[in-house]
Amino acid sequence: MAYSRPWKSFPEQLELLKSRGMVVTDEAAALDYLQRVGYYRLSAYWYPFRTFEVVQDSKTEKLSTRAMDEFHPGTQLVDAVRLYLFDKQLRLHAMDALERIEVALRVDIAHLMGERSVFAHLDQSQLHPSFIRKKLRNGQTRFEQWQDKCLNLQRRSKEDFVKHYRAKHGESFPIWVAVETWDFGAVSQFFSMMKVKDQLALSNHYGVNDWNTFQTWLRSLNYLRNLCAHHSRLWNRNVADQPSLAGTDTIAWCRSFIGKEDLIAKPFLLLAICRHMVKIICPDTKWHTRLADHMLSFPAQHSSRRLSVMDMGVPEGWDSWW
Repeated sequence: MAYSRPWKSFPEQLELLKSRGMVVTDEAAALDYLQRVGYYRLSAYWYPFRTFEVVQDSKTEKLSTRAMDEFHPGTQLVDAVRLYLFDKQLRLHAMDALERIEVALRVDIAHLMGERSVFAHLDQSQLHPSFIRKKLRNGQTRFEQWQDKCLNLQRRSKEDFVKHYRAKHGESFPIWVAVETWDFGAVSQFFSMMKVKDQLALSNHYGVNDWNTFQTWLRSLNYLRNLCAHHSRLWNRNVADQPSLAGTDTIAWCRSFIGKEDLIAKPFLLLAICRHMVKIICPDTKWHTRLADHMLSFPAQHSSRRLSVMDMGVPEGWDSWW
């Protein structure tokens, strides 16, 4: 299929927005944002201000909504810009928490597993048998694939301690050194390979009684980390890798989300998981209060289409337990 939309200059992009009903009160500032941030990135933030119509598929007769090329009355470009800036700061807050969580999990895993085996991350006897036996389509086992991943992470690292250790001891890194080359995805993957007793020990440390649920939390936090690292829209995103809340009814704040699929599908639950874990890692932390202050600074809009933090999947009464 041939692409038919032509290239447009920044002034032409601005004129297109105005022709669709976007109010621009400061053209110089508007052009500056189009030049620095880009039309396509900003479009994710003015998208909620577009009007929608209900359409019916002629073959299946199913109903769906379609975005129209016009904005709700009163929508200003500054509404989208302020939402973009709110989201940018939200991602920075999330990355602050995720750094603490990732570093703490590295220490937790290395301390727990390293006591029994210096090379526990490469010791088949220390891992769940299913990952040793089960073969993937390429003929490798999950364990063999993991070995390759560990080696690649070590080789890609430019850290001085990695160069020093390799020069002194070769490629076989003890687990407490190896974990420092892992990203969040590797941490999450290794947790899934651990024996159940070790998974329980770690999940219980973070106040979660169900190891499988905690495993989904780590996967979801890795998803959140990737969104933030790639500067993707976060605030009202539909979460692709959703966490489970099975067995969390003893965790008071989880009751605000249990059984509410619309809230579980939104990013605020991931931020609540961050809060839960950061408060265990750093009991005196003020991270959650800084995030709450940011949530309360959600920008007002000129548009007749009103948005709020509730679009993030925030439950009613969240500030009473946050």
